[in-house]
Amino acid sequence: MKKTLYLLLFTALTQVGCKKFSEFQTDPNKSTIATPDLLLNAVEQGAFQTTDITVAFASRQMVYTDAVSLNQYYGWNRGSFGNFNNLRQVMKMEQAATSQNKPEYQPIAKFFRVWHFLQLTQMFGDIPYSQALKGDENVSAPVYDKQEDIYLSILNDLKVANGLITASTPNIQGDIVFNGNMQQWKRVINSLSLRILMSLSIKENDTRFEVKKRFAEIVNNSTEYPILTGNSDNAQLKFYDLAGNRYPYFNNNDIQTTNYMEETFVNLLKSLKDSRLFNFADKATKFSALPVNDFNAYGGARGSAPVNENNAKTVAGEVSKIKPRYYNNPTNEPSIALGYAELQFILAEGVQRGWISGSASDYYQNGVRASMQFYGIDEATINNYLMQPTVQLAGAASPISNIITQKYIASFMNGGWQPFFEQRRTGYPVFDTTGAGMLNEKRIPKRWMYPESELRLNQQNVSAAISRQYPQGDNINEVMWLLKP
Repeated sequence: MKKTLYLLLFTALTQVGCKKFSEFQTDPNKSTIATPDLLLNAVEQGAFQTTDITVAFASRQMVYTDAVSLNQYYGWNRGSFGNFNNLRQVMKMEQAATSQNKPEYQPIAKFFRVWHFLQLTQMFGDIPYSQALKGDENVSAPVYDKQEDIYLSILNDLKVANGLITASTPNIQGDIVFNGNMQQWKRVINSLSLRILMSLSIKENDTRFEVKKRFAEIVNNSTEYPILTGNSDNAQLKFYDLAGNRYPYFNNNDIQTTNYMEETFVNLLKSLKDSRLFNFADKATKFSALPVNDFNAYGGARGSAPVNENNAKTVAGEVSKIKPRYYNNPTNEPSIALGYAELQFILAEGVQRGWISGSASDYYQNGVRASMQFYGIDEATINNYLMQPTVQLAGAASPISNIITQKYIASFMNGGWQPFFEQRRTGYPVFDTTGAGMLNEKRIPKRWMYPESELRLNQQNVSAAISRQYPQGDNINEVMWLLKP
């Protein structure tokens, strides 16, 4: 009996010893396959975290007083292809959706591909597109596609994405933006199409794009092409008081000590008696005895003025800091990537340009109201604001200027580079460049230069792209196809 027991024990130990070491490294309770829902969280955060104070410097909403900011003084040079890293995550999510037979993620993947490629082409002009992200196919040096081809392709992709979402499309998992609601994603997809079409306003007569027709097709067919219906549909990223999920400027030292409100922005809000100023800014210390709702309690430093001049104003207590909630509140406000207020301004401009029928004034007022409601401003204050002749669209000397100015105000610390791109497209509002601190010969840049890495690793293709687009070479003042009449 003892011999038999020893033999059985020896056999069991031998069988265990024959198992590969790697088998002991696998946790049977954890998945080893990346599912699209697990990837979606990171994809959404990478796209919709659009709160960026460098945009506020470049867009004349904030100033940096500790040193020369190249964004503020328009002396930047090379941009980044960092969005391609975000696109790789989108590609992995798309591949996982295909391999695991989850087609409901395909329209979301198309949306985020469009989102990131759009940001890239708006920054540089021509970019790698058709051959981008194909390293597994031995495409290590992708060609640069023309900007006009990219725009046509992404508009078509969004139309396809819209069609992929039907009433029977199941909700997706892992969605931190809309909790899986595909109908809300459908609204965002079509609203992004309208943003892109409006960015092509200079090309409205280019028959290849049929900008007016596409724009009207979406607006006039809400059943097939639903769009955002209110602030509850905002494509936005909410923040939580958890490590890695807090407001990006929470406990940030610079925003508390060296970043101040810009003078022309403050004066614009004061001239319109716009109570959003009280949500954006803190009172200047020199006027601390005045009530919070007294416009005289707020001041700014000029973005184009030299650092020493702005420092003198801040030391004198004449310049407002940003509202403390931007650095004291870990959740603060969501980062709006594409919102209802912006959409209403797009529709107002569409009416004003004759692309669609309707009331430009109604759309415009809807946009202002949505922005002010986002900040919790009461209805009586909003109504009084909209009744002011300086705010009303009817009778305005330049209605499009009013529309873009209100869109600009609504973009404070939200929306990424959209306010800068809008000013570049329309010229509104006028960004001050008169101060002695200005670089770039007091010119506002039109683009970013291509990354240094492209000149080293993809020289032939980037050089060809530069030659066909920019006669004066790769510099920040060259005008891309998008901006040429």
